[in-house]
Amino acid sequence: MININDFSFAGKRAIVRVDFNVPLDKSTLAVTDDTRIRGALPTIKKIIGDGGSAILMSHLGRPKKGPEEKFSLKHVIAALSDHLGGKNIKFADDCLKAKDLADSLQHGEILLLENLRFYAEEEGKPRLADDATEEEKKEAKTQLKASQKEFVSTLASYADVYVNDAFGTAHRAHGSTALIADHYDADHKMFGYLINSELQSMDKVLTAPDKPFTAIMGGAKVSDKILVIENLLDKVHNLLIGGGMTYTFVKAMGGKIGSSICEEDKLDLARSILKKAESKGVKVYIPTDAINADKFDADANTGESKTDETPDGWMGLDIGQETIQTYEEVIKNSKTVLWNGPMGVFEMEKFAAGTSAVAQALAKATANGAFTLIGGGDSVAAINKNKLADKVSYVSTGGGAMLEYIEGKELPGIKAIRG
Repeated sequence: MININDFSFAGKRAIVRVDFNVPLDKSTLAVTDDTRIRGALPTIKKIIGDGGSAILMSHLGRPKKGPEEKFSLKHVIAALSDHLGGKNIKFADDCLKAKDLADSLQHGEILLLENLRFYAEEEGKPRLADDATEEEKKEAKTQLKASQKEFVSTLASYADVYVNDAFGTAHRAHGSTALIADHYDADHKMFGYLINSELQSMDKVLTAPDKPFTAIMGGAKVSDKILVIENLLDKVHNLLIGGGMTYTFVKAMGGKIGSSICEEDKLDLARSILKKAESKGVKVYIPTDAINADKFDADANTGESKTDETPDGWMGLDIGQETIQTYEEVIKNSKTVLWNGPMGVFEMEKFAAGTSAVAQALAKATANGAFTLIGGGDSVAAINKNKLADKVSYVSTGGGAMLEYIEGKELPGIKAIRG
């Protein structure tokens, strides 16, 4: 596998899978958060700086039945151009009819292709009527499989080199993330700088973490994180639990949880996790106190209680001060910290203190020499909300991809390059 640093793009056209799935203003369709665009810049600059040309491809949103104006990638051109000093960005409004534009690219030029997901071939999922028969579904799948090969082959024909720099979609076996790589030999396909950084950061945490290693797992459901937690139990020293999943653990231990969210069918699973952790010498921290609400609402009345003594009719929506202090102390004494999932409903200001406290604690730990990896949409949002993205070691761009990598799964977009 070749490293992008060791490759010269001089005189070559590179087709680059970037992640420009960025939020747009509903009325102006202007980019409202350019984080992912900025993440792709080092790779783009390397290609054109070497004297090559870059053909960028991405998805945007979830178009269901083909082209939709609100999902057109032309809306990201202005933001991308701004970050490249006003550089002109060429645009192909049809992914399958961009051969002439690609062939005519001069050294240092950039071409952006239209949204890949305007084509069913990208995801490999037929677009059928709701009342389609089983026979129609089967026939559509057969036809799509054949047309997907043509789709991928066409994209590959535009360039001499393939670069995957979209970690957020690396867990998808899509045309642009996995299948296209088969059209290039090992010396002409590689990861971009963003994916390299993602993999280096996660491999550092998973294979060679400085000790003590602490994982912070939040979010609503134990079931969403079970594979991650089980894989981490062989690696971590401390596991801090937060968010709605707290109450599945609390109830599993016999606590009173009021109206708090709870996966009733996962109580045995929670007990199993605690038992496995104990057998492996992992210290599991479950919140001991909480900020409660009388309803799930930003204007709800609030109260405090022990997590295992939640009053009837009340639900825990954030960790309390006692838990915050405990978690801050554990994080402070850790050398490696992985954070995925909020401590509470941080979108509501009344229930944001716990998540913000963890974010601040991670920044302090980083300043003291710890390696801190943040992943998952909500955790990243919390870091950004507290303006701490530059105060932690690494903020992952791939929520689902990161979780699957930590679970130990093989990601199609990664395997396609690594082999």
